[in-house]
Amino acid sequence: MQQNPDLPENVVSVSALEGEYNGVRIDVTGFHCIGQVSHQFKHTEETRLSVVLEEIGGRCEPRLRPNRPNPIDHMPRHMHFAPAGLEMWGHTDEVRFVRDATLSFDVERLSATLATVFSQDLISAPRLRFADERLWTLVRLLSEAVGNTDPSTQLYCDGLTTAIAARLFSLSPPLREPDSTGLAPWRLRRVIDYLDARLPERVELGQLAELVGLSPSHFSRAFKASTGMAPYQWQLDARIRRAQAQLLDTDASLDAVAQAAGFADAVHFGRAFRKLTGATPAAWRLDRKS
Repeated sequence: MQQNPDLPENVVSVSALEGEYNGVRIDVTGFHCIGQVSHQFKHTEETRLSVVLEEIGGRCEPRLRPNRPNPIDHMPRHMHFAPAGLEMWGHTDEVRFVRDATLSFDVERLSATLATVFSQDLISAPRLRFADERLWTLVRLLSEAVGNTDPSTQLYCDGLTTAIAARLFSLSPPLREPDSTGLAPWRLRRVIDYLDARLPERVELGQLAELVGLSPSHFSRAFKASTGMAPYQWQLDARIRRAQAQLLDTDASLDAVAQAAGFADAVHFGRAFRKLTGATPAAWRLDRKS
C-alpha cells in the first residue's frame, strides 16, 4: 500500500468524519499506527479542544514542541485545549490505534449564538492535558452522532455542543433571559407549531431559540421543563407518532412509512420505534389492526 504523503511515515491509515453543529466544527479521526509517531496538529488558527476517545497499545500525548515531552502525567480519557494561534504536536509511543475528536470553536459566533459572555481567561489559556469525565462523555456522544443523517440529529448535536461550550468556557449567566423555569404558553405553542410544520426536516436549536427570543441554552432548559423532553426527543417522538398514525390509517409498507417519517430506511425506523414503544412497527400495527 502506498503511503499517503500527508501522513506521518508511521501512520498506516486514517479514517475521518466531520460535522458542524451550533457553529462548532468537529473532526473525528481514527489513526492506525506502527511504532513511534510525531505530527503537528491541524487547525492552529482556531480555538480548539482535542479529546482522546481511544488509545490502544500505548499512550499518546500533546506537546508544545515536537521533541519536548509533556510535563503532565498521562491520565485516562485525557484532552487538551489550545487557544487560536498556539501550535501543538501529537506524539505516540507504540500506539496501534488512536481515535480522537477535535472541536474547533468560532468564539465570537458561538458567543453571539448562545447570547452568552465567555470567560476570556479560559479562552486564552492553554490546557496541555486535563481530564473532565462530564466533558469527555459529552464529546463522545457528539462524536458518535457525527455522520448520522437522521433529522433529529441536528437538535441533538446542537444541544451537546451548547453543553460542551458551557462546560469548557464556564459561561456566565446568559443574556436576555427571563426568570422562569419553563416556557410561557405562547412560546411553547410557537415552537411546537414550528416543529410540526417542518416535520420531519432537520431543525437547528438556534432557530427554535431565536423564534422565542431566548438563548439556546436557556431555551433547552425551559423547553424540557415545559414538556419533560429535550427538543430533539420531542421531535423524534413527534416523528414516531406521525408514523403510528400512518401505520393505523394506511396499508403503506414499512419502508414508505419510514421514509415519510424521515428515517433512512426501515431498519433505522424499526430501531427507533421499538426503543420508544417497546414493539416493532409490524407487531405494533398488527396488534392494533387485529
